[in-house]
Amino acid sequence: MNETGLQNLREHDYYELLAHLDEPEWPLRSVAPAIYQTSTFWSPDPDEFLEMATKPRHAAFYSRYGNPTIRSFENAVAGLEGADAALATASGMAAIVAAILTFAGQKKRVLAQSAIYGGTMGFLRNVAPRFGIDVDFFEQTDFANFAQALKPDTSLILLESPSNPLLRLTDISRIAAHAKANCEGVILVDSTISSPINQQPLSLGADLVMHSATKSLGGHSDITGGVLAGSSALITSVWQTSYLLGATLDPFAAWLALRGLRTLPMRVARHNQTAMEVAARLERSAKIRAVHYPGLPSHPQHDLAKRQMPNGSGGLLSFEVDGGLAAAETVMANLRIAHRSASFGSFSTLAVHPAAMWAGMMSEEQLKQSELPPGLIRLGVGFETPDAIASDIEAALERI
Repeated sequence: MNETGLQNLREHDYYELLAHLDEPEWPLRSVAPAIYQTSTFWSPDPDEFLEMATKPRHAAFYSRYGNPTIRSFENAVAGLEGADAALATASGMAAIVAAILTFAGQKKRVLAQSAIYGGTMGFLRNVAPRFGIDVDFFEQTDFANFAQALKPDTSLILLESPSNPLLRLTDISRIAAHAKANCEGVILVDSTISSPINQQPLSLGADLVMHSATKSLGGHSDITGGVLAGSSALITSVWQTSYLLGATLDPFAAWLALRGLRTLPMRVARHNQTAMEVAARLERSAKIRAVHYPGLPSHPQHDLAKRQMPNGSGGLLSFEVDGGLAAAETVMANLRIAHRSASFGSFSTLAVHPAAMWAGMMSEEQLKQSELPPGLIRLGVGFETPDAIASDIEAALERI
């Protein structure tokens, strides 16, 4: 679907977009897109071959540069996010790293939330300094802290909303407006938890939006991938770094991700409803200290959630168990429906104990700085009924 077609699409008609994306370009009028499982493409004409080799993001020269199947997935995500273009990568971390290395470097600064995905934090603290990248941090719910930390030479601002795993929100519109008035930095939002159905960061003033396609975009726990969406100029800039890093999504993984996207609106609606019901039920448990879910009226940023994520608060929630680290491990060991797994956005419910998992990514001091409660359990709801998921957790809580 071309840019004009995307603009004319009825507002929020994700189903039509995903059902008909790129149809005219599919060979032999196939209902499903082809898989271009090829490493390279050829041309009998030297001028055409030169153009293939030198045009940025050419989709039919060499699959590390671009690929028709990968491009179909990229176009779908760009359409969902209201972006000019998108760039698929081998993982969410590949997308983040490529963006950081593109827009930051010596004599440039990154400004990032202090509450951010553990892998991103690990790169910022442990790897970025090797490239001469200076990193500043701010508390995502404290606008004054952000304004103070922002500097004229800030070249990249990394946001994540909701944040993993405490489900705190960043006021994207407010931060974007202030940043654009005071620096020329690129604003990148990790919107993995919300999905494009629940949140549109580009419409809120962000320059780039990132998703770990491993999560709800793929939706079936069978791919690893990442994707960035934004203006054609910014996406081409990141591609210049990404293809040199070799951070390319495999064509078959792109085909699976595109296949998963077809049902994204339905799956997200189910996740929204299930997570809301489970969170509300867990909030009534005497053995749970706190439930973190933006959809709950008790969430301190509930009003922002309604404004920033109007379609729902997503399928991820977290809760703090009384008794700390040992109690959380007892609950994890006694879950029967929820599998212990590091991911979310899947068809089945997945749970993880972040303090135990992130210990391998961050030092003890960094864990303390992250303010990660030792008794916190993160839950990514699946397609099971809310009653089945909540009953499973309640039964595990009885073992404490």
